Amino acid sequence: MEPQRSPLLEVKGNTELKRPLIKASSRLPLPGSRLKRGPDQMEDALEPEKKRTRGLGAATKIATSRSRASVLTTVPHTQGPTASQKVPRKIGPPCSTAIATGVKNQKPVPAVPAQKSGTLAAPPMVGGKKPSKRPAWDLKGQLCDLNADLKRYRERTQTLDQENQQLQDQLREAQQQAKALGTECRTLEGELARVRAQAEQGQQELENLSAHVLDLEERLGTQESLVQELQKEQLELQEERRGLATQLEEQEKRLQVSEAALSSSQAEVASLQQEVEAQAALLSERGERLHGLEMERRRLHNQLQELKGNIRVFCRVRPVLPGESTPPPGFLLFPPGPGGPSDPPTHLSLSRSDERRGTLSGAPAPTTRHDFSFDRVFPPGSGQDEVFEEIAMLVQSALDGYPVCIFAYGQTGSGKTFTMEGGPGGDPQLEGLIPRALRHLFSIAQEMGGQGWTYSFVASYVEIYNETVRDLLATGTRKGQGGECEIRRAGPGSEELTVTNARYVPVSCEKEVEALLHLARQNRAVARTAQNERSSRSHSVFQLQISGEHAARGLQCGAPLSLVDLAGSERLDPGLALGPGERERLRETQAINSSLSTLGLVIMALSNKESHVPYRNSKLTYLLQNSLGGSAKMLMFVNISPLEENISESLNSLRFASKVNQCIIGTAQANKK
Repeated sequence: MEPQRSPLLEVKGNTELKRPLIKASSRLPLPGSRLKRGPDQMEDALEPEKKRTRGLGAATKIATSRSRASVLTTVPHTQGPTASQKVPRKIGPPCSTAIATGVKNQKPVPAVPAQKSGTLAAPPMVGGKKPSKRPAWDLKGQLCDLNADLKRYRERTQTLDQENQQLQDQLREAQQQAKALGTECRTLEGELARVRAQAEQGQQELENLSAHVLDLEERLGTQESLVQELQKEQLELQEERRGLATQLEEQEKRLQVSEAALSSSQAEVASLQQEVEAQAALLSERGERLHGLEMERRRLHNQLQELKGNIRVFCRVRPVLPGESTPPPGFLLFPPGPGGPSDPPTHLSLSRSDERRGTLSGAPAPTTRHDFSFDRVFPPGSGQDEVFEEIAMLVQSALDGYPVCIFAYGQTGSGKTFTMEGGPGGDPQLEGLIPRALRHLFSIAQEMGGQGWTYSFVASYVEIYNETVRDLLATGTRKGQGGECEIRRAGPGSEELTVTNARYVPVSCEKEVEALLHLARQNRAVARTAQNERSSRSHSVFQLQISGEHAARGLQCGAPLSLVDLAGSERLDPGLALGPGERERLRETQAINSSLSTLGLVIMALSNKESHVPYRNSKLTYLLQNSLGGSAKMLMFVNISPLEENISESLNSLRFASKVNQCIIGTAQANKK
């Protein structure tokens, strides 16, 4: 394929090729020329002389124009492009330029040599001389001359006709070429406009590309700096890779060593798995044995508690407080047990001089000695930990499903609240039975969790003041309101008792128990009495409902642990003058003594196996009904004062405790499902 030429180059080439034809237009016949006349017209012109002269003039003019045409035709060939450049050219419309260009492309017609003017009528020369004019009488000679001229003119006319025909053919070709060139010119003009538009678009694209190039150069600079950084990082990574390769080799060596050790370990694991299976079978067997032993432990533990008595009485003597008078020697004695001084004391002797039995001679009155025997006696020097150690096994019976109830009984100021709740200040050595018992239960429950047992604990704390039940854990607007709390059965046919509108708080740690005790201590009813500056005037009952479950064996057990701090027991003085405050204290004392008497009657009725037990005679015994019956274990602390001035109240408390200690309640039964 030929390469495509630019439209501008094609236009320039056509212009150069067609340029010589511009001057050939002089060959075209002039309008109105008389050369087109025929032979007949020429003959008519010969008659008059004027016509001959006119014909000769026309011939001369034609010869002159022909000679000029030949000269103009030969000019382009001699001068070439240089001569054409010297001629000023007018810039005309594109069509005229195309026509002129088309005329230039025509081949020049060879010029016919013309004779000089005046030779047409000249006679032939004879002997090199001009012939003389014929005489007027030589008509024949003149006719011959005219015929010769006519013949010559006819030949000349034919020649001119041929030239005219050629020029007309050239004119038609030139017109056709001009038309084609006009079409081509319009096409080129459209193409030129398109090329100009393309040029402008190319210029715009060039500017855009220039801006893009600048942007690319800027980005290239950034990329080069980034490449340098990456190359630097690559060097660092290569160095790190070499280090990692070294580490990899070391790790592979270690892996080989580990694989060797693994293969040996797998063999050991296989043997250990066999041992584990054997141990699992042995563990299952021992688990069964452990469960059997646990059941046997519970049975023996319960049997031991029964041998000690389902209702036991401990006596505790508080120490002398600062500011109190020291009792005389021999006032309180603690005889050693049957095994000697190493055995814990179980007897108490209280000496009293009877002033009414004094002699008239003034001799001192004889001393009366009162001896009492209990399951355990704690002298004034006994600590809280020693007291709890004695009842820890009884507290554990509650986890085994046996209802347990522990009382603190005694006159005002004998140390009942100290025994149950502990002393102020948060001293661990002074903690009472309630926080120690719950800590012990939480610890045992955690140990039992390894054997499949799970336990939950729910605590409540109420007081009974003037036969009205109050919630000691109440907060907000319910604080101090006792009318809303009533003792009801948990449901139809249920033996479990509950206190309506009282808070039952789940506990799982010691801090929660301490918070409950602190709140109850603030809400409890206290007052000043003749025996104590700050005396508790109500019975406080702390109950912990324990629920245990062994999911694997489908075993369940539940029992309440009741820790009761009874109100102070004092006898009424009939001769005491009563004011408004004393009357209120009198009503409190009457209510307290009435409930304590009912408690003694209930215990006696249970001991005597009576058909009717007066639980409902007191709110205290009604609330503790499930913790006092034949399936329960009871323990009573009788607290006495070491002061001689309180000997009457101490003897009353010791006598009441001795009666309780003589009671025997039936065999306790665990609450299991």
